[in-house]
Amino acid sequence: MWPGQRKKWRSTPFPEERRRLAAARCALFVRLPEPDRPELEGLTNVFLAEKRFEGCDGVVITEEMRVVIAAQACLLLLHRQTDDYSLLRTVLVYPSHYYAQTTRPVGMGVLEESWQARAGESWPAGAVVLAWDEVVRGAADPATGNVVLHEFAHQLDYENGGVADGIPALGEGVPFRERPQRQAAWVGVMRSEYEQLRARVQRGEDGVLRGYGATSPAEFFAVATEGFFGRPGELRQRHPALYGELQWYYRQDPEGWGKGKA
Repeated sequence: MWPGQRKKWRSTPFPEERRRLAAARCALFVRLPEPDRPELEGLTNVFLAEKRFEGCDGVVITEEMRVVIAAQACLLLLHRQTDDYSLLRTVLVYPSHYYAQTTRPVGMGVLEESWQARAGESWPAGAVVLAWDEVVRGAADPATGNVVLHEFAHQLDYENGGVADGIPALGEGVPFRERPQRQAAWVGVMRSEYEQLRARVQRGEDGVLRGYGATSPAEFFAVATEGFFGRPGELRQRHPALYGELQWYYRQDPEGWGKGKA
């Protein structure tokens, strides 16, 4: 899309039907402060104009699917200078959990192949895969987890060199000479919180963050993103340093949404 066309879409309010769908299905859209709605609508317009949606296993893509997925994905772009998920080309939608073939090393150079049920995945080569029933569940109650936020956090992670390692591009708004310190602060907090989560999982303890985040630094960043938007009050109270890093990165404060209203 040409820059002028993208600028036009960003300044265009949602059609009424698109706004109705977002409000009916997306709890985070409803909670979002009113002054931020026009920006989110504009980013969503760009996403819907540029990205292709494809149904899998008999799914017929509807406007509801497009809006619910795009509005949540674009929540991660608010107030940030981004290129609107520049690596992404296609969103694949399954009706429910699907199966993907995986391999894992079992020793002596042997790889074991198996099929794994998944609710979503994110590829650096231009695609996000989502199970629609999980999209609906997470959109209605993001405190229980949110597959859209999770997989699109991975897309942001890929933008820093095409590898998901839990360290997205952190240079936005930071003077060049200060970027090493900024990255060191991010890595220090994320590494510490990741190790704490791993320890809690090993002890069998529950917490604000889903245990799946203990599988790798990349998954920790995605799970932390879910917690930041889905359970912000708890995350800020129990993990203030982590909340602070995510608040800086996403340029948002979900814990404060709705406060101060009559």
